[in-house]
Amino acid sequence: MKIDVPLPLRWSDLDAYNHVNNVEFFRLLEEARVRVFWTRQPGESDLPADLAVISAEAGSGIMTLIGSQRIEYLAPLSYRQKPIIIRLWIARLGGASMEVHYEVRDGAAEDATVFAIASTTMVLVDAASGRPMRVPAEQRDAWTPLLEDPVVFRER
Repeated sequence: MKIDVPLPLRWSDLDAYNHVNNVEFFRLLEEARVRVFWTRQPGESDLPADLAVISAEAGSGIMTLIGSQRIEYLAPLSYRQKPIIIRLWIARLGGASMEVHYEVRDGAAEDATVFAIASTTMVLVDAASGRPMRVPAEQRDAWTPLLEDPVVFRER
């Protein structure tokens, strides 16, 4: 299952070439991850609540750290008021990590322009020890339905 997260662009996302700056793409991916996976108040989002099983509260006990990120830009993205779509899913659910994959899209239609593809490896870390920890059963059960094939990056 893939999740579509609509996100508005900000005027400040643009660079001197009048398109969304490469660094801002990572901010958009982060925002989509937080909206899908972090717990929220009832009614706060239209996204599936059963996926939101990471607590961002102080003292929650679990931290999520970024182990790696990769992005491939396919088309320039200019400012517009219509939200873009960040389509995300999990390509790998490991012992202490998961690999989230994305398409940054013009819309949800299958023929929509894809501006970029990306992946992020998130590592679950015990906040007290600072060491990687096994993905808890609650998270594994919630995230398993999101398992899909990975994006395919061009070879260098």
